Amino acid sequence: MKSTQVLALIPARGGSKSIPRKNILPLGGRSLIAYSIAAALASQTITRVIVSTDDEEIAEVSRSHGAEVPFLRPGVHAQDSTPDLPVFQHALEWLAEHEGYRPDIVVQLRPTSPFRRVWHIDQAVLRLQEHPKADAVRTVCVPFQNPYKMWSIAPDGIMQPLMQTEFDEPYNMPRQALPDVYWQTGYVDAAWTATILEKNSMTGDHILPLIIDAGDWVDIDSPSDWTNAERLLANGEITLDDLGFQIE
Repeated sequence: MKSTQVLALIPARGGSKSIPRKNILPLGGRSLIAYSIAAALASQTITRVIVSTDDEEIAEVSRSHGAEVPFLRPGVHAQDSTPDLPVFQHALEWLAEHEGYRPDIVVQLRPTSPFRRVWHIDQAVLRLQEHPKADAVRTVCVPFQNPYKMWSIAPDGIMQPLMQTEFDEPYNMPRQALPDVYWQTGYVDAAWTATILEKNSMTGDHILPLIIDAGDWVDIDSPSDWTNAERLLANGEITLDDLGFQIE
């Protein structure tokens, strides 16, 4: 598995707003970012683990947990509105220029998904290796709400179905009769380096799914999400053994 160079890149800027300094706040007694670093280090397919951050303190904490931080991300790529693509292009271009390092595959591991199963990382990488003509693999799950039953509200205040389908009234149909749909989780994203650098995309045009159980996905974007994650750890509903890694 290790013959292919697979870079795990963990984006962690310092200016988070909903939960200030969340990337290094203790979750269950361990820094939030430590979970993603430990999962990457435990993976059988990941060959290098790098954190991309603009923040010296996050860099220091990341190194203490075993990740590399060979550069600090420029502030222009660490704004509230900064998308993923320039962050990853900057990292890959820096590594190529300063180290001559060019990985085959890049895996994005967001710190806000701390309860990531190690085997899902490996499954995403292996799936991409098995389908070299694909551009990327993304984890998805069955959503809690079906978009065929969602609405928009027109300027005149009248509701309109969000999605137009071959069904006359999909919002009145039983869920089982509607097409299968999937929600992208941001839990694990894997892409060929060429997809990012040559197609200028995090996913390209041909994206393969890795379907995970919705219960495996815990995303932390708000204080209530954080409280829920703490509860799951405290109650033993999620353990590091369940996730397949340990944190030093």
